[in-house]
Amino acid sequence: MGQLQIDREQFHADLDRICQPRAATGIRRLIEAFMLICLSLVNYRNLMAMNYWLMKSEPEVYGIQDLARDQQTIWDGVRNYQARNFLREMQVGDLAFFYHSNTTPPGIVGLMQIVQTGLADPSQFDPSSKYYDAKSTKANPRWQTVQVEYVETFVNFIPLDQLRQQFTPEQLGVVRQGNRLSVMPVATPVAEKILAISQGKAKP
Repeated sequence: MGQLQIDREQFHADLDRICQPRAATGIRRLIEAFMLICLSLVNYRNLMAMNYWLMKSEPEVYGIQDLARDQQTIWDGVRNYQARNFLREMQVGDLAFFYHSNTTPPGIVGLMQIVQTGLADPSQFDPSSKYYDAKSTKANPRWQTVQVEYVETFVNFIPLDQLRQQFTPEQLGVVRQGNRLSVMPVATPVAEKILAISQGKAKP
């Protein structure tokens, strides 16, 4: 479900049209107060609707240090349909754990935020890219992705072995043997525990 957006400028323009100079000032104040309540409820709903994800990248290809330098990047190169479908489900404001894969040891190194969704992965149109897809067209792209923004690098790196000690495969997909998905959802209670571990606050 997408986030409800309220255009403040349009609201005030409509309010000026409705509340003509002869209108009672009290009416305008009541409407403005009602609008502020609505905005607060919308912001609360959007906060509560935030989801968590885990996204893998090889540090030699693009690591957390690269995102810290760039601040934002398009998460391109995903060529698994289930992972792509998870990318399609993401909403602006969602948080994602940055996971270093294909390294020793692999694990969660930081946190990023989803800032744009529904983007066509540009690498699918590039014949020189290993992610090129000849069957994909700009009119009907097969691969969608998101843009992410750097949030933080964890002081406490969380290796895969530690994740396996803390979570079952049912709780966290990345600890499941043979799971090669590069993008996967993370349940809120699990995400909160991961954040606590990263801050050295989690109980065994």
